[in-house]
Amino acid sequence: MLTLMETIRQTLPFDQPEAYLCQKECIGCPKKLMEYLENELLNWQEILDDGGQPSLGAISRLANTGRKIHLVLEKNGLVTPLS
Repeated sequence: MLTLMETIRQTLPFDQPEAYLCQKECIGCPKKLMEYLENELLNWQEILDDGGQPSLGAISRLANTGRKIHLVLEKNGLVTPLS
């Protein structure tokens, strides 16, 4: 889970200003999606810090969420395609 969380943080533009995410025309809402994913990552970090163990399903859901958000950001020209 920690590796997945680190990969998501390195791949997506969490450090970009709001103006970068909010452009004139969007497919989906990159800003809200990034806020949602940030909250998910913070939530999981807290669970892991408290000694919690994620299930395989939880890891899979986070991976799928990250992948789907990446696709939306890709459609908006904010990230490059995954290889």
